[in-house]
Amino acid sequence: MIVIMEPGVAPEKTDAIIDRIKALGLGAHPIFGEAQTIVGVVGTPIPPTLEDEFSVQPGVLQVVRVSKKYKLTGWDFHPEKTQFTVRGVVIGGPEIAIMAGPCSVESEEQTVSTAKAVKAAGAHILRGGAYKPRTSPYEFRGLGRRGLEILAIAREETGMPIVTEVMTPADIDDVGEFTDIFQIGARNAQNYLLLEEVGKAGKPVMLKRGLSMMLEEWLLAAEYVMAQGNPHVILCERGIRTYEPLTRNTLDVSSVPVINGMSHLPVFIDPSHAAGKRALVPALALAGVAAGADGLMIEVHPSPDHALSDGAQSLTFDQFSALTPRIARVAAAVDRTLTVGNGARRAAD
Repeated sequence: MIVIMEPGVAPEKTDAIIDRIKALGLGAHPIFGEAQTIVGVVGTPIPPTLEDEFSVQPGVLQVVRVSKKYKLTGWDFHPEKTQFTVRGVVIGGPEIAIMAGPCSVESEEQTVSTAKAVKAAGAHILRGGAYKPRTSPYEFRGLGRRGLEILAIAREETGMPIVTEVMTPADIDDVGEFTDIFQIGARNAQNYLLLEEVGKAGKPVMLKRGLSMMLEEWLLAAEYVMAQGNPHVILCERGIRTYEPLTRNTLDVSSVPVINGMSHLPVFIDPSHAAGKRALVPALALAGVAAGADGLMIEVHPSPDHALSDGAQSLTFDQFSALTPRIARVAAAVDRTLTVGNGARRAAD
């Protein structure tokens, strides 16, 4: 249910609605727009008479029942596109936001050099894994807390905010001490206990699409985060599992415009995990921007052939620097922008 308040309504009238919702043991989620305030009501059971009760309250314009399973993530509850800022970087705005960096944090030198290179080429946010979920228990699984400390050093050196993965509820405090954005990986996309706990942590969350996740399931997973009072969620399409063996995953480019029609949340594309091969990454990145993505997540490594994880899909510094001007041109064609760094300009000349 959503309660649509009259334009210019006095704050105390909205507060009265919120107080009544809470008194019933339900969740109240107010959205304060430029022209109008909407109060979302979630939880069960919603009394059948509540619609009639609210419709006659002072300051209420309309009460609407929402039949969709996903509520906080949908346009009904939030008629304006979600936009928020992380250490000065705008997510969901007109400029394409780029997350770039190594799959795994391997050393301070590797991470800091990568951070400086991707920032010079136009990236906004540093990605890097300190805790790595791997298919085999014998593969490199990250440096743990030391990896988080290295990411913090790179942030200090470059000013770039950090996005890194959290794998268990027990790690939330540890990772949250360092990261600016929590990443929930594809394998944990329906780990509802983790989603609820990370939603309580008070920092933005990037939720990757699960390996075989339907779009409504993806939005419902984001709902778990938002139901804890955290509105700052990014959806990241990273490819889904199909029968095709020539790519690591199959990038569902169509998910971008479909999700944009269903949800107000920012949508990113991870072409690296979708492709599994660095030669395919540029084309998929450009396709994502053309389809309406709000940002990209791209793996970059100083020496991909020697990377401890996912080297085959990681771009070199030069390859990333050459890609960002192309992203900027596609962004301009779909009425978006990208400020390209000096390094990228030199590579494009």
